Amino acid sequence: MFGVSVFLGDELTIETKNYLQTMKDSGFEGVFTSMHIPEDDASQYVTRVKTLGQWTQELGMQLMVDISGEALNKIGFSFDRPEEMLAIGITGLRMDYHITNQISAKVSRSMTVALNASTITQEDIDELKQYNANFQQMEAWHNYYPRPETGLDKELFIRKNHWLKTLGFNVMAFVPGNEILRGPLFCQLPTLEKQRGVHPLASAIELLNECEVDDVYIGDPTIDDRTKQQFFYYIKKKTLLFSIKEIQGSDYLPVIVGKHQNRWDAARDVIRSADARFRTIPTIEPQHIQERVKGSVTVDNRLYGRYMGEIQVVKHPLPKDEKVTVVAHVIPEDLTLIDWCQEGQLFELQPIQDNERG
Repeated sequence: MFGVSVFLGDELTIETKNYLQTMKDSGFEGVFTSMHIPEDDASQYVTRVKTLGQWTQELGMQLMVDISGEALNKIGFSFDRPEEMLAIGITGLRMDYHITNQISAKVSRSMTVALNASTITQEDIDELKQYNANFQQMEAWHNYYPRPETGLDKELFIRKNHWLKTLGFNVMAFVPGNEILRGPLFCQLPTLEKQRGVHPLASAIELLNECEVDDVYIGDPTIDDRTKQQFFYYIKKKTLLFSIKEIQGSDYLPVIVGKHQNRWDAARDVIRSADARFRTIPTIEPQHIQERVKGSVTVDNRLYGRYMGEIQVVKHPLPKDEKVTVVAHVIPEDLTLIDWCQEGQLFELQPIQDNERG
């Protein structure tokens, strides 16, 4: 499942609601928020969480709230009355580390409970069993890390997730946003340090494919419109969408634009379009013979004989070849996505103007 984050320290506006609608339309199903409340803002938080709960109910989205016992009391709710939270659209609670396993076990018998994936121990598991927790309604959620250099190490992260999966937990982690970032540091909110500054979708695919993660949430408040479209393509169409910039003076952009599939016998150095051989193409003349950097989109020209018309996206730098015409380049923001175009993966090449970037 994919999800987004909404922060209740900021006013909820029609733009917030529209963003949630767009993300729902793009295939996102969950919303995360936090109820760590400043002393003088309790009343605002009550109103905002109720509004957010109403919106998520209308959209059919799940709402997970990060909560402490003190904050819950401030807004007039109680762990003893989970039905009141369910009634306003809260579908799950992510438990602060000050909350006991006994309380977590009790709440899990009524609604979803998320435990801190990074800190849970076997002792916690034993206690939860002792208190008759409903493990079918318990999940393991990692934190995001606003301060640079404090995000998790990938190897240790995978090791912990593997253990959690053996216990039957659903595992969630955060990836960074790339539009409105959360202050005061504005350094993005990933779980893994290596993903700070990386494309949100590339980060999500890495978590899902290599890190034993089930659910991915955007940590920061928003992603840009182009990235929303890329998530839509990936979730709804199982397709990676690459934005490309044409080389000025190229005659062959129409040849490469559109839908493709990476061959099942995937190459080491390039993404080879399995669809290229089925296209009707003109004679491709040698043009723009240049070094092929990562992200170069090429078409084999007439000097390659029967290979003429083969379309490739370069994965690793390659020397220039008089038989290979360079037509366009994947924009820098999308280069990390290339690493996840694996065997049989559908992808689409879409021209972009500079003013269309997020």
